[in-house]
Amino acid sequence: MKTAITEMFGIKYPVICGAMQWVAKPVLCAAISNAGGMGNLTAGNYESEAEFRAAIEETRKLTDKPFMVGITILPSVRITAEHHMIYLKVCAEEQVAGIEVSGMPLDKAVGLDQIDRLKKAGVKIFHKVGSVRHARHVEKVGYDGVYAAGIEEGGHPLDDDVTTMVLTPRIVESVKIPVVTVGGIANGRSLAAALMLGAGGVMMATRFIATRECHVHDNIKQEIVKRQENETTLICKSLNLQGRALKNQVVREISEIEKRGGTFEDLYPLISGDRMSQAWEEGDVDKSPLMVGQSIGLVHDVLPCEELLETMVAEARQRVQDVGRLF
Repeated sequence: MKTAITEMFGIKYPVICGAMQWVAKPVLCAAISNAGGMGNLTAGNYESEAEFRAAIEETRKLTDKPFMVGITILPSVRITAEHHMIYLKVCAEEQVAGIEVSGMPLDKAVGLDQIDRLKKAGVKIFHKVGSVRHARHVEKVGYDGVYAAGIEEGGHPLDDDVTTMVLTPRIVESVKIPVVTVGGIANGRSLAAALMLGAGGVMMATRFIATRECHVHDNIKQEIVKRQENETTLICKSLNLQGRALKNQVVREISEIEKRGGTFEDLYPLISGDRMSQAWEEGDVDKSPLMVGQSIGLVHDVLPCEELLETMVAEARQRVQDVGRLF
């Protein structure tokens, strides 16, 4: 497959893993890249410059293929502005292939000089956005590409609440930089659909949790396989930090607190990073919000990353051929 994304990074398939707190670490990152896609090493998993640099080195021992680094610039108790600067500094010095930025754009968070620094180091910069206006902004300040993230995605979709089906072609027609579709992507059909909408590739995260190489408890993987597309919900709107999470006991508690006008102090014990980390590791599906997307309805098994990507691309090719025969 040849698209703007495969050509930019020199990868086999236009399938990128998205940033996942506590989940996107070296083993999974390398497995995806080795399988022909593009793995993700999420910077927020690491507290110090030394830890983050060591994670990049570990990933490079496991793969000689390119991978993305995910950097989220949103309000956080644990990750500070100093962390953001460290992550960007290390990415430039280590000359990683690309970074996925979500939240505040780099020019507003750290200044245009940091964009120049990354570009001089050969690092491709993508921003995950949920609107045309934000896509136009990141193109204007010099980003290399944009992720069109629909309301279906797990994590923190923009509260414009625009679906992937509408957002992708709107952004494609509004900017000249490559576009990657995000939200609702989990199989070959959704890959084919994104390409038909004009994207140069797809980004998915939830689907990669249900892989053999993902180091989370098997209870979590099986829960994702079992659940359907209607079993996620939006939380933390009252904090202006909308997030999509799997419906479970703690998410119901969060929703009740928000309904009665609870404060950040009321919510924090239920949404803390430590609590989320423990849930992924221990396999307690009711302990923490599990930030997954509506694509769980398309996840039917736990596969090795290589098999997942090979079957996904084969299905996409077949779907495109089937559509072509209709005309």
